[in-house]
Amino acid sequence: MLISTSRKPSQKTRKFCKNFARTTDSTSVNRGKMNMRELLLKALSEDEINLAIVNEIKGNPSRITFYSNKGDELLKVLISANISNERLNIKPSELKIVSEVDELNCLSDIFGLELVDKAEDNYIHISSEDEDLVAKVNFINKFGDKIDFHINVKKILDEA
Repeated sequence: MLISTSRKPSQKTRKFCKNFARTTDSTSVNRGKMNMRELLLKALSEDEINLAIVNEIKGNPSRITFYSNKGDELLKVLISANISNERLNIKPSELKIVSEVDELNCLSDIFGLELVDKAEDNYIHISSEDEDLVAKVNFINKFGDKIDFHINVKKILDEA
């Protein structure tokens, strides 16, 4: 997946995109003046199947919109995030998804990752542990520990 930002992103949003790309074995690019068509062409040139655009409010990542490489919107979620400054010890090539939230099972197709019922290490855990959130997306490393980087899904705006 190609991960990019809205135009003129804050440093925090750029850091979020880099963390997100590292943990999901994706490519992160600074958008600059690229329009949607140019982003989709960039995704194809990087051999990426889908595109994620991260928007911000007051300098913080606030929404992720996932698109297919044909420009069709796949999913749009309102988020907040905990952005890590530490090294993210996770092996994205062996990553799987464990989801307790059926509405977000489509992320396995979007990321091209296997959806499993249980995993021991290197997985994305989508849970509904907090009643104020739709889901919490945690990244679990090879030692079974949650890494500092996680995403809180506040609302699913649109689902294809």
